[in-house]
Amino acid sequence: MVKKNGVRRILLMGVFWRILFIEAALLVFSLFYKWATEDVGPMDLFWYGVRIIIMVGIIIAFMTITLKKFLNHQIITPLEKIATANKSIQQDITQADQIEFSDDAPDEIKTIVTSRKKMLETILSVSDERLRLVNFIRETFGRYLSNKVVDKILESPKGRQIGGTRKTITVLMADLRGFTSLSETKDPEEMVQLLNRFLEKMSVIIHKYDGIIDEIIGDSILAIFGAPESHDNDPERAVACALEMQNSLIPLNNEIIAEGYPSLEMGIGINTGTVIVGNIGSELRMKYGIVGAAVNTAARIESNSIGGQVLVGESTYDHVKEYVKADPAQTAMMKGMKKPLVFYSVFAIDSRYIVMLQSPVGGKIVLPIKLPFQCWKITDKKIELIPLTGETIRMDDHKIDAYIPSGLEVFTDIRLRFDFCLDAHCFEDIYAKSIPIEKAGENSFNRLQITSMDPKDREIVKKWMIQGLY
Repeated sequence: MVKKNGVRRILLMGVFWRILFIEAALLVFSLFYKWATEDVGPMDLFWYGVRIIIMVGIIIAFMTITLKKFLNHQIITPLEKIATANKSIQQDITQADQIEFSDDAPDEIKTIVTSRKKMLETILSVSDERLRLVNFIRETFGRYLSNKVVDKILESPKGRQIGGTRKTITVLMADLRGFTSLSETKDPEEMVQLLNRFLEKMSVIIHKYDGIIDEIIGDSILAIFGAPESHDNDPERAVACALEMQNSLIPLNNEIIAEGYPSLEMGIGINTGTVIVGNIGSELRMKYGIVGAAVNTAARIESNSIGGQVLVGESTYDHVKEYVKADPAQTAMMKGMKKPLVFYSVFAIDSRYIVMLQSPVGGKIVLPIKLPFQCWKITDKKIELIPLTGETIRMDDHKIDAYIPSGLEVFTDIRLRFDFCLDAHCFEDIYAKSIPIEKAGENSFNRLQITSMDPKDREIVKKWMIQGLY
């Protein structure tokens, strides 16, 4: 058993052994002096030594008893009270300054207690202030960055250093269809409020699946799964998150349609790959972000999606193919790429997460109608000057089957304008994307997924569908 070296034991034993040493030295000196100066026999010297030892014992006992009581009262007990009070801080900080001493306690010990109290008050004040500051930083910057990223920056000594690490993550890109053109015809404050409602709902879902929103660019969201902390199911969580994001638009659209807004549509692209994750920028301005080809690929995959669709790249699909249901692979040759981009349209996942797309892309077009139109290709957000001509075959308020003599490549974005007006009403420009469709016999046509359409024009098409006009 290890003996505790408390102040009581150290002080009392130190005093005892020192007194004992002094008395032993006096005993030896007295015996030697007696023998050297007087003619005494051995027995006389022996009994003289016994008398000295008895006297020394009485002195030691007296000193031990009286000195122990004195030291206990004046020094040991006050110091033990301070030590006990220090231990009590761990359980109850309010008990830290409750130490009582006698009036005759040494001034130095009283000074220790007074200084200790002031020191504790200062520490607590600084700790509370620091805690409030840290909480403020977390709450404030947590809205601009993920809480996990803020924690990493605050807790790590290298959190603010520029640089990054190579990690394999899954990138999710989500973008509203037609929101830019819609905002041009609506009050800016209303559109910001609508956009904020959309972003709030999407943010909750992304956080639910432990994703991090790296950037919000207008009506687009860049989220990452696997940074700053990696998990073994990052692609799985990203796909489940994307499906739930699409499903969440259904109740949101029900709300905003009742308020007079058009419904929102969102396309999502997902890709998995290696990127550099960390602080990017300079000492004057930096951000926590990601850099790498995987991000660009995710953006390209998303650009091929249509409203209500979740497209996943080949690398992501390889990780989740055992759990998802998806359409056959699609390919698109993108600018600057040496080989075709391969992706899959996913509509369900069944793993530790079970999510099914409630509004799958597809469905029959119900209104046969022939309407002449002109359309312009959109490449890298630039509208080509030379129009193409065409004629609708069938349409509803979301899709158009059309015959375009010169043809359109799959996933081409276009601006479409009808060549007629109805009862003094002229259709506004329609934005759409060419999507894959099988040939109907020998006839070949393009299917166009509408990404943006004026609400008044959409209502006219719905009325035609109800009345069966064509």
